[in-house]
Amino acid sequence: MSDEILFEKRGKAGFVILNRPKALNALSHAMVRSLAGQLTRWADDPEIAHVVITGTGEKAFCAGGDIRSIYDARMAGKTDGLGVFFREEYLLNAQIKAYPKPYIALINGIVMGGGVGVSVHGSHRVGTERTLFSMPETGIGFFPDVGGTYFLPRMPKQTGIYCALSAGRLKQADALSTGVLTHAIEERSLDDVAVALETAEDINTALAPFLVTPEKGPVAEQADLIENLFSGSSVSDILEDLDGSGEEFARKTASAIRAKSPTSVLIAFEQMKRGKELSFDECMKLEYRIVSRILLENDFYEGIRAAIVDKDQDPAWRPTQFGQVDSATLASYFEEPPEGDLPL
Repeated sequence: MSDEILFEKRGKAGFVILNRPKALNALSHAMVRSLAGQLTRWADDPEIAHVVITGTGEKAFCAGGDIRSIYDARMAGKTDGLGVFFREEYLLNAQIKAYPKPYIALINGIVMGGGVGVSVHGSHRVGTERTLFSMPETGIGFFPDVGGTYFLPRMPKQTGIYCALSAGRLKQADALSTGVLTHAIEERSLDDVAVALETAEDINTALAPFLVTPEKGPVAEQADLIENLFSGSSVSDILEDLDGSGEEFARKTASAIRAKSPTSVLIAFEQMKRGKELSFDECMKLEYRIVSRILLENDFYEGIRAAIVDKDQDPAWRPTQFGQVDSATLASYFEEPPEGDLPL
């Protein structure tokens, strides 16, 4: 366990190193617990002025949570306690959002799902040209969690809604323009940035010499179109607008959405509508309600099977069509679970 996540004091900084490169630094339950405990200790440590989180390897900062272990437990008939991982992960997300010291994520490579949850809520998100952001959950029968309910609907020009429904990907420039990143640097500067942060009195001043301005990204180029196409009051309205657009981007996006779990897409759209008006803690409580219900259903496990276990990329969603998900069923995902709401 101690090798999966490392903690180091370097000067004024507490460094967190996600250290599962072969698993793209995916978060295990033990890593979530360790990080939460260390952040609590560092919050009260006068020698630690700020926290820096990084990932090992060249491919990923963190590609998500270790969902394979949840699938394996379910397949083995262990249905009790499946929600504990998410409960503790969501509490960690809230802890990072409210952290009393600067929290700097150095993002190189893939940042998806759970990796977004341990980076995007911090005060500084510094990404390289290798940054690749996505919330791909609707493609595995899940929903954009780890605080997605809060930050996605607050991204400009409905770009967060686009990401939530279609699992759209953002590279460095688009991640910066949408607010996923706060700063952009070159990969070759990463080590120097880390060294500068060890003694930094002011984070922004320390980062300033390394900052770059990337060229405009493809999502930013399409931002006005995305705003027009994703402003509908329902998923069916959005799909109708996409189908009627005539733009190649719209055609590909509509196809991407239709490949996702219909239930997941409808859940994601509803959570975006609600999240826009909620506080961060209220969003995390809403996500815990959704996950508590989704763990009882078919699509999440079927999505993991198709994407990760068998890798046939051919999930059998139930139901198969958007129109087959009735309003009462959809509403049930947003009700308080029997064990109560997330304790925030």
